[in-house]
Amino acid sequence: MAKIIYELYKNENSNSKSFGKIFARTKSVETLNLRKMSAHIADHGSIYTEDVVSGVLLKFEHCLLEMLLNSRKVKIDGLGTFYTTIENSGGGSDTAKGFNIAEHVKGLHIRFLPDMELELGLSSPEFIKKASFVNAADLTSEKAITEYEDDGEDGNDGDDGDDGNG
Repeated sequence: MAKIIYELYKNENSNSKSFGKIFARTKSVETLNLRKMSAHIADHGSIYTEDVVSGVLLKFEHCLLEMLLNSRKVKIDGLGTFYTTIENSGGGSDTAKGFNIAEHVKGLHIRFLPDMELELGLSSPEFIKKASFVNAADLTSEKAITEYEDDGEDGNDGDDGDDGNG
């Protein structure tokens, strides 16, 4: 079964109602680049080789950016929707005529909204039912690491030196 690794942290924000409380956050063991993700897809019994999958994903990346930069959302059925948002800076403009992109827009961001169809299992209540959780602190012993790796579905130890915290 797949495992979500988490770590505990203490809220140190003294202005928060939850100051001093302990919370969990996910801890990634690896960030898959295009090549590794292509290899993973190809290893799932696909008729397509890694290079073909890479080509399709690379084309998708370029086309996704093109569509987003043309004010289009991109929905991948069963996965979710990519879209853009603007991050405004300062206090904004007092008038529409006085609004200036260079002055009032701080950033343009790509966002992702997961598909929430219940049968697909990406809504939070359904997604959590599919997960098994492991505290990162429990993986510090050699025995625990070996057990985690042995239980993996793809046999990949998942350590490329990038802890991918996020």
